[in-house]
Amino acid sequence: MQLKNIDKGNFFDFGRISDDYAKYRDIYPESMYEKLISFGIGRPGQNILDLGSGTAVLPLNLAHTGASFTASDISENQISSAKQLAAERGIGNIDFRVCSAENTGFADSSFDAVTAVQCFQYFDPEAAADEIKRILKPGGLFCKVFMDWLSYEDDIIAEAEKLVLKYNPDWTGYGFDKFRYNYPAWAEGRFSIETIHSYDEVLDFSKNSWTGRLKSCRGVGASLSEERIRAFEEEYSRVLEKYSEPLHLRHQIHIEIYRSEKTQAE
Repeated sequence: MQLKNIDKGNFFDFGRISDDYAKYRDIYPESMYEKLISFGIGRPGQNILDLGSGTAVLPLNLAHTGASFTASDISENQISSAKQLAAERGIGNIDFRVCSAENTGFADSSFDAVTAVQCFQYFDPEAAADEIKRILKPGGLFCKVFMDWLSYEDDIIAEAEKLVLKYNPDWTGYGFDKFRYNYPAWAEGRFSIETIHSYDEVLDFSKNSWTGRLKSCRGVGASLSEERIRAFEEEYSRVLEKYSEPLHLRHQIHIEIYRSEKTQAE
């Protein structure tokens, strides 16, 4: 994948690190899932499509709610890893589809809710919004979630960002500031805002799991050569020697929930 507004247009591919992604990216706190359920995402009987699902982190963690999920991703490797995780955990109420967010191939009004976690920035926003509205039932919900690490509040994260930039100077996934919401252009005429919620959470990592989290990010594993990834990992292991475990790292979670606006025909 190449996007002109991300990493200066350089190529990246999460599919090449699906094994690490499956191992290290199930990191969202239980509080996030509890909030999603309270906001109407993950209710018994709901039919939910998770776009850009990667290794199906959200469906795997909400499968117990009684909702039915479809995990979709553009990467066959990611979906293959997701299927393996579901089988290992004995979770059977998740379907899987390799497709883009802009062209899912599902019928009109197929889903009660659509989710997109940590991925909407990789979509064509207008085309994806049209597709989401098309496949949602009238009045259905679209939930967009993003979790930022807070380098300006956390020296360990700031130090990690500097090292990623050393190996990949074109990486743009750093320096996140506090969340400021503006109603997006892609929602105009398609969705009304239902819920906006942003909160801070301190997440605990072992040195190994935090290194894996970094290694599986876009700026390292999805972009660099195997040789450069190994060099990054070796250098960062030395950087972490001065810290004790667990690492307490500050993050901010943003939840946006939109309701599909009904047309006159609906």
